Amino acid sequence: MKAKLLMKAKLLKHLASIRGALILFAVIGFIASDGTARAAGNPVANCHIGAYRLTDGSLVDVGATDEAADLRWRREDGTTGHLTLHPGGTWTSTLGWTGRPDGTTVRFSGCRDGRITFDGVEGKRIPFDITNARFQGAGVTLAGRLVLPKGNKPVPIVVLVHGSEHESALDFYDLQRMFPAMGIGVFVYDKRGTGASGGRYTQNFLVLADDAIAAVQEAKRLAGTRAGRIGYQAGSEGGWVAPLAAKIAPVDFVIVGFGLAVSPLDEDREAIAYDMQSQGYGPGAMAKAMQIADASAAILLSDFRTGYDRLDALKHQYGKEPWLKHVRGDVTWALLASPTEELKQKGPVLFAGVPLQYDPMPVLRNLDTPQLWILGGEDADAPSAETIERLRGLQKAGRPITLAVFPHAEHGIYEFETEPDGTRDDTRNSKGYFRMMRDYILDGKLHGNYGDATLYQADTTSSPPRQ
Repeated sequence: MKAKLLMKAKLLKHLASIRGALILFAVIGFIASDGTARAAGNPVANCHIGAYRLTDGSLVDVGATDEAADLRWRREDGTTGHLTLHPGGTWTSTLGWTGRPDGTTVRFSGCRDGRITFDGVEGKRIPFDITNARFQGAGVTLAGRLVLPKGNKPVPIVVLVHGSEHESALDFYDLQRMFPAMGIGVFVYDKRGTGASGGRYTQNFLVLADDAIAAVQEAKRLAGTRAGRIGYQAGSEGGWVAPLAAKIAPVDFVIVGFGLAVSPLDEDREAIAYDMQSQGYGPGAMAKAMQIADASAAILLSDFRTGYDRLDALKHQYGKEPWLKHVRGDVTWALLASPTEELKQKGPVLFAGVPLQYDPMPVLRNLDTPQLWILGGEDADAPSAETIERLRGLQKAGRPITLAVFPHAEHGIYEFETEPDGTRDDTRNSKGYFRMMRDYILDGKLHGNYGDATLYQADTTSSPPRQ
């Protein structure tokens, strides 16, 4: 039960940051299917959801959570908390996803007034120009929303590209408010087969790229003369989709957060290697763990039809060895723990269209679009070491890539505390993460300090860690 609740919490965490790992989200279907945790869906409409400008000039965003009665706040500096309402109208906060009180209190005015008091500082909801739309993706009708800062001047526009989640972007994506509060337009849409969009859910990157291209076209149409530079912001699985879309139909920029320059199948292997290394196991345990990874890959490549005998044999062979309990990866842990018949039934549906052996490098080698890649140095879901090496190689080859690595961040660019049993409790986004994206969208480059991020520019020079 604890594992189920932990993974559910991580699902919601990544939704709030816009997307989690490809394999991680698909596997959620295995662990939540028994009804022990309510699936994220359409939250009860809450009139307090919005971006607020406080009297001290700072920004606080208030968004939905899976628990319809609760809310989540975020600030530009990356701090965040979960809000719960108490009698008398006061909301209290817990730190990040720890469940530990952080001392923050919030009060809201009536819905029409749109006012907030955040830790004693008053503020008012920021008004935006909002246009809801339905538009044609690749053979399906998709539901989208254009959110622009108030005014008549052209602004850059970001199209938010999904990870592999099944939940509604229109309901849960906080950047649809945070970016417009920073002077940036946003087009957000529900992925096919999710939320208010039609079609069948898929993880086929080419189909999703076609949908993203259609979203860019719709954003331009709706924005009209207000459309300035336009590009993608994509997380996790979107790191495969957005560059592909930009190669097919050029845009002005691409931002990839916690994505990968390796295949989805290699993602699982690298995650298992990360598991072994982080637990201090040597080459012997690593080699055995890679046998498990190979058996897991064979099942995936068979579309969950065959390969279970080999995995069962390895589980029996290594069942008493201490390293086995630490083999997690992105999907292998579920294959180790789930009954064969359940995997055969649900696997093909949850992994619909996943191009497991997709190599993103040919696209990246030939992509002239300026890109900002933001990675976490402690990402256990999508380990970044090989992707960093590949992106550095592309920089040396002259590709217009800026790379930022937050050394203490995991998937979603979250900082975390580690419990005695090894599980992680995320506390916040890294300082500088949101401002980094803002600067790149507005100016096409990075400047100033971005927390402890190490920056690698396309000219192959590296900055020291920034404080």
